Amino acid sequence: MLPLLVAPLRARPGHLLALILWSLVEAVPALLAGQLVARAVDHGFAAGRPLTGLAWLALMGLGVFAGAWGTRQAYPLLAAVVEPFRDDLVRTVAGGSLRQAVAGRAVDASGVSRLTLQVEMVREAYAGVLMVVRGFLLTVGGALLGMIFLAPLILLLVVPPLLAGLGLFLVLLRRMAGAQRDAIVADERVAEAAGAASAAGRDIVACGAEDGVRADLAAHIDAQAAAARRLAALMPARILCLAVAGWLPLLLLLVAAPGLRAGGLSAGAVLGAATYVTGGLQPAVRSLIQGLGGSGLRLVVALRRIHEAYPPPGPAVVEAAGTRETGSLRTAETAETAETAESTGQSLRGAGRAAVTPAHDIELTAVTFAYGPQADPVFRDLDLTLPEGGHLAVVGPSGIGKSTLAGLIGGTLAPGSGLVRLGGRPPDALPPAELSALRVLVPQEAYVFSGALAENLRYLRPDASDADVVAAVDAVGAGPLVSRLGGIGAVIDPAALSAGERQQIALVRAYLSPAPVVLLDEAACHLDPASEARAEEAFARRPGTLLVIAHRISSALRARQVLVLDGGRVVIGTHEEVLERSELYRDLVGHWSDGGRVPTASGDEAATAARGRAVEATSPRTGR
Repeated sequence: MLPLLVAPLRARPGHLLALILWSLVEAVPALLAGQLVARAVDHGFAAGRPLTGLAWLALMGLGVFAGAWGTRQAYPLLAAVVEPFRDDLVRTVAGGSLRQAVAGRAVDASGVSRLTLQVEMVREAYAGVLMVVRGFLLTVGGALLGMIFLAPLILLLVVPPLLAGLGLFLVLLRRMAGAQRDAIVADERVAEAAGAASAAGRDIVACGAEDGVRADLAAHIDAQAAAARRLAALMPARILCLAVAGWLPLLLLLVAAPGLRAGGLSAGAVLGAATYVTGGLQPAVRSLIQGLGGSGLRLVVALRRIHEAYPPPGPAVVEAAGTRETGSLRTAETAETAETAESTGQSLRGAGRAAVTPAHDIELTAVTFAYGPQADPVFRDLDLTLPEGGHLAVVGPSGIGKSTLAGLIGGTLAPGSGLVRLGGRPPDALPPAELSALRVLVPQEAYVFSGALAENLRYLRPDASDADVVAAVDAVGAGPLVSRLGGIGAVIDPAALSAGERQQIALVRAYLSPAPVVLLDEAACHLDPASEARAEEAFARRPGTLLVIAHRISSALRARQVLVLDGGRVVIGTHEEVLERSELYRDLVGHWSDGGRVPTASGDEAATAARGRAVEATSPRTGR
């Protein structure tokens, strides 16, 4: 850790030099206090000249004032060193998260703990340690130097217990560092487990896994509390170190005082030596032990955790997805926010240019998936085949697993058993660049970042021309929205957009993407039925494979095939076939024709469109 701690000082030599100079001014009282007290006693009070003694003490007061002024000047210089160091750590955490995403490794929720807790912990602890170590070196150095000029023999009483106490503290510090690291790791585990549970809250409830998740979180919290107790148990041992290094020299000095006086040492010199111990050495040792035992431990452990999680990149620039990635952020969004984008698991912009195999079919074979070992499976031995160019709508009640199916196909979830193939390959095994080039997944909550509208629309295809962007906008039906915002060159604020407007931007982005497989997970649920129909029809005309998690039954009527999830029963086929085989689907469609007759499909496109409009007006919505 030493090179990491010294690097901020070496990077700012001017501030470091100024800090050292003002620190020398701050050390004036430690250097002169004992000498001035000795002279005040020997040449003033003991000699019957009290005014002379008061004059020497007044000089000591001026020295204290000078030391206080030096301390005041040192603090701004300290901030000039510490604050850039904090900024460097923020860049390290953010850049490390991006590099993990580019490399295909999951960015865990503990990154939030590192960014919000550990970076601030390092900043505060680094400032505290710099002040403590600087003060200790100058104060103890000044006190020992003053003792040399006053009476070198006193060092034999002071230095050995000082070194013994500091040595004992260093041995204890190693154990305390291990306990502090356990406490920080336990905190990361709590953040990671809580983040995972929060993200999967709906599915946890749907699967009845609340008790198991609650027990898992409780275990992490108990482990965090146990680590904190182990650390707290070691803290009182610091008192022993302080007693040896700070109080034992004073005790030895008092015991040896008669012998020192008999050997010719004046009363003023003995009192001056006691002043050096009580006014300089003892407070400095106390500050060092408390500072390194508190702030120092947090600094070293937190800094080590950050650099263990995000080791600095090599000199070569990381090549990712055909784009040179330098680790800088294009927007203020964090890597965790970027992971919630429509193409979950995508790498950086331009990832869609990687080569893929020509097959775009979707195949699930004996897939079983559950959210945890104690949860009931969402799917058990599920088989599904959607050929290249297919158009499938998935319907079913809320919590039945429709979004889970989209996650399995999209590669954001891995099956517990069985095989999922996207274009003949398991999606969770593909590098991020290839997966992003193969499929685009648009969730219900659309991701839009601050900046130019054109950058949002080109997020998955940065080389798209203005004509391509305008064509995609018109195809999806987002022309009125783009005109109202001021054109594709307008600058947008996500907070000022409605949920439906953000979904339209996300749909245009997905339509413009080169990915041949599109997964719409209720991606138009905030749009009106007519806008949803236009968007889905545009994606149906778009070359490639389309899977729609249906929000309205009209989505199923527009699809070539319908998949009904009904608990343990799965029914797939055309609209007419599923109507005949699934009671749930008949209930969802409703008896909208005369006499309650269940509708039958025909090959006539106009009839299908009319049936879709009628269902939009009268049928209930499907659940998620």
